[in-house]
Amino acid sequence: MKSKRTRNRCNTSVNRGKPCSYTAWLFSYIKERGIGMDKLQQGIDRMQEQKFEEAAKLFTDVIEENPGEPLGYINFGNLLLHMQEYERAERFFERAISLDDTAATAYYGLGNVYYEQDSFTKAQNQFLQAIEKGLDEADVYFLLGMSLVQQDYHKLALPYLSRAAEIDPNDVDIQFQFGLCLAQNEQFDEAERVLKALLDIVPEHADAFYNLGVICIYKEEAEAALDYFNEALKVQSDHMLAAHAKGEVEKALNGK
Repeated sequence: MKSKRTRNRCNTSVNRGKPCSYTAWLFSYIKERGIGMDKLQQGIDRMQEQKFEEAAKLFTDVIEENPGEPLGYINFGNLLLHMQEYERAERFFERAISLDDTAATAYYGLGNVYYEQDSFTKAQNQFLQAIEKGLDEADVYFLLGMSLVQQDYHKLALPYLSRAAEIDPNDVDIQFQFGLCLAQNEQFDEAERVLKALLDIVPEHADAFYNLGVICIYKEEAEAALDYFNEALKVQSDHMLAAHAKGEVEKALNGK
């Protein structure tokens, strides 16, 4: 089975292109604490527009005006994470946690810092903390599951990827990795169902076709496997894994 690293995800949705649970948590927190919203939202907007210097100034203002609140530090940490300044981002998230150890998105941000540096055990621990503190979002379950996958803990990863897939059934990365994890746990029928459903969302997903072919090999369905490998190559002519698998299946079918 082929596993791929996922794209970077940060909780201000710069890379997601849509709001995530951070936004809901943010409004709830602001309402509870009576914090002014304008500069914080402006900073998030500038960040999404890739205007990082303006975002940094606005988040700095938020920190100076509300030094005892974690939100400015969390958002500045997200900005630094997006800019791949991991050491500085780590310090901002840790400062946010020192101010409020219930700030779930600070743990989530810290988990992202570790995940992006391949420190998967440390990332796993932070994502677990974020969930325990109340963050119930597809991304945090997905990245927790992927942290476990990267450590070859496929059985432990499965319930978290399943939860992520349940929350966001249209997310291509989530559905693909969930299907892959099912296959790695030898739940081939369910993996096949998930990957076929993924092709309804993205009809030209070469890796989904390839992995469906691999599942067919495990199920001793060589002709069906060959069809899937051919479909993968139609979508991506340089898909080396599909090309190799196709050659091996053709040899087997020809008795060579």
